Amino acid sequence: MADELTSGSVPPFYREVYDIVCPNQEAKVDRDVFVRILMKSNLPKTTLSQIWVAVDTKQGFLSRNGFYKALALTALAQQGKPVNEKLLENFADQELPRPSLGDLSELKTLTVQVRKEKNPSILGYSFRQLQDMDVVSVGVVPEKKGLLLKHVEYEVQSNFYKTTVMRRYNDFIALHEVLLQRFPYRMVPTPPPKKMMRVTREFIESRRRALRRFLTMICRHPVFHESAITKFFMTFQGSDMQHRIKDQFRGIPDEFMTSPLSATAKDLVPIDTQVQFANSRDQIRNLFESIYKLKNIVDNVTKRSAENSIDMLHFAKELNQLSGDSQPASAWAMGTNDAWPTIKGGLKTIAVEFAALSDKHGQQASRCDNSVGERLALFLDMLQTYKDLCERHEKGVLRDHQMALQKMANIKKKKMSATLKGGDQQQVGVVEQLESRITEQASQIMTMENRNLFSLHCLQMETQLIHANIPMISDTMQAYAETERQGYSEILQVWQDIVPKALSLSKNNENDCRSPSTSPLSSPTSLNS
Repeated sequence: MADELTSGSVPPFYREVYDIVCPNQEAKVDRDVFVRILMKSNLPKTTLSQIWVAVDTKQGFLSRNGFYKALALTALAQQGKPVNEKLLENFADQELPRPSLGDLSELKTLTVQVRKEKNPSILGYSFRQLQDMDVVSVGVVPEKKGLLLKHVEYEVQSNFYKTTVMRRYNDFIALHEVLLQRFPYRMVPTPPPKKMMRVTREFIESRRRALRRFLTMICRHPVFHESAITKFFMTFQGSDMQHRIKDQFRGIPDEFMTSPLSATAKDLVPIDTQVQFANSRDQIRNLFESIYKLKNIVDNVTKRSAENSIDMLHFAKELNQLSGDSQPASAWAMGTNDAWPTIKGGLKTIAVEFAALSDKHGQQASRCDNSVGERLALFLDMLQTYKDLCERHEKGVLRDHQMALQKMANIKKKKMSATLKGGDQQQVGVVEQLESRITEQASQIMTMENRNLFSLHCLQMETQLIHANIPMISDTMQAYAETERQGYSEILQVWQDIVPKALSLSKNNENDCRSPSTSPLSSPTSLNS
């Protein structure tokens, strides 16, 4: 067969490229994707044609082996060798040669782009691909005092743009406004609300996290990620971003006016879209409610770990207090029971271990909050943003379309009434004026219908984006399991260190014959007394 690879071992690079081209492991490499990849090799078109002929199965796609074979032939052609399958036999006991295909991150973008062009109704992104788009961090810069109020600045870093910029809270608000103006039919996240009362450290930290989630959703959105608006916000190094970004994109048309898909929106929207949308909306609403409850549970777990940390620290302080007792115990007080000096001497060592327990519980609370709670919060924000988009669709373009249809119906009624009243010159003028309004209104309705269809298409893409992010649930569960395993393991180790030290408190007490695990209330002596 043309795509059969019989010689040489497959290098890891081949598998890496294949995973990029076929992220869902569908075992088929689309012909158009393959051709675009070959073009990155910078080989002459005649050579590319020869490679295609050598691996073409006449089915419009390549198998995994056929793709590997094409990569090998490409590598040999880049070395100046002819496109000849027999040359691969020279690699019987070694790895096949590696072709030069440029930056693999560009290959990922290229693959998604080709898939999108072939089927614009399929999102075409996996969860890992969305994660790889960017990693954003938001840190708090030490406060700067203004004339009246303290201003909080945030240090924003982007792995994708390789930038670090300073931003104020109002800059994030301006970004949201510009994105919403440009992309009214997309999931534009909402930044955290402004607080007018006294700002605390807890509030600043909560807002910092919310702003990080806000930017993460933007930078990992397939449309926003490539937007000039996002790039400007993440890279501009000047001051006054709040006004600069508005001035930079003032009057910019919305996505419907510039998208090549607007003209063909009717072909992109299936007949049952409204039914599918209603079902998906209900499903995502139920998902939101469950994730909301899970987030509350994790918050409670985190709170309990933090409370345990405080309790263990108080316990350690009380043990220190006891061990620091300077009042000597006399023979008059102790009689033959001289355990107190021995016990008191060992409490200080045990207090150190309880302080360690406090640290471990505190670390556990922090891990649970950052690793588990924040993942759930991010997904919850996405689901809330989707709900907001659905409301905008129903209250915006859909309502406008219905109002336009109602207005058209009213104009037609007036025209019919004027026509029936007679044929005098005045009535003829009224009818002509109404006909002109009907033509104008029909044009508006057509635009509204196209907008409504384009909005529905965008809703389908945003719904698929939610489903592409659903693996965040399994990602969160893995993080939760690992967090709890690590936390309990560390806490158990401290308790194991405490046990022998607790036993040693009575080691030198010859009068204490009770087992440490036996309660004094259940001892034979106490029962018989």
